[in-house]
Amino acid sequence: MGFFSTILQKLGIGGATATLAPAPASPTAAPAPAPVPMVDVVAQLEKRATANPQKLNWRTSIVDLLKLLDIDSSFAARKELATELACPPELMSDSAKMNTWLHKTVLARIAANGGNVPRELLD
Repeated sequence: MGFFSTILQKLGIGGATATLAPAPASPTAAPAPAPVPMVDVVAQLEKRATANPQKLNWRTSIVDLLKLLDIDSSFAARKELATELACPPELMSDSAKMNTWLHKTVLARIAANGGNVPRELLD
């Protein structure tokens, strides 16, 4: 399991395998794909932030986001995640730029996988 898959799993995104309906009797009728349920990422993270004794700002910090999800937020772990998500090499040498890119990219990928992430967090 990749680092990003762990993030999705912690948020309850894509963890459940869809149950497939039996094949239709007629070869011309195909079952409609099941809609992907949206996960309210903000509600989940705000709930975790409220319960956390640390004041964590997941909306702007990749470190705080990872901490809220109980995932290793060390520099080495963030570098591994950045590599997995294909961070441009020129950003990898500057931790601040890498972190900014990583935060935006993680939120965008969460949204692309069924997470309801507000537009203002994606811009």
